Amino acid sequence: MRRIDLIVVHCSATRCNQRYPVTALIRDHADRFGFTGYHYYITRDGTVTQTRHEQLVGAHAKGYNSHSLGVCYEGGLDKDGNYADTRTRKQKRSLLTLLRRLKAEHPEARILGHRDLPNVHKACPCFDAQKEYEGV
Repeated sequence: MRRIDLIVVHCSATRCNQRYPVTALIRDHADRFGFTGYHYYITRDGTVTQTRHEQLVGAHAKGYNSHSLGVCYEGGLDKDGNYADTRTRKQKRSLLTLLRRLKAEHPEARILGHRDLPNVHKACPCFDAQKEYEGV
């Protein structure tokens, strides 16, 4: 059984006015990695889809994949392509519910945004996940 000590929150880096359904995510990741790199994906309507079994190593945070889970929400760019927290109310609710469950199952895990990892030079997930979820 994999020991999980990190839950990394990501955005899909897609525009808020363009759909990026779970089927597109799975296709794009399969083309890039041969499998889906995130463990969970949350679409704008708040639907949570498990896209990779938790016991399988993902491909979402180089150097951290072996001991982490990757959670991604659809969005992260405004309509002009600028970084922005585009989470809908439903996404925020679903993300919080999912993170609470994952934290209960992996109590030693820290919750961070992708941008909070050392040597990551990205805005992802386009909000301060570490601060927002520090009490989870």
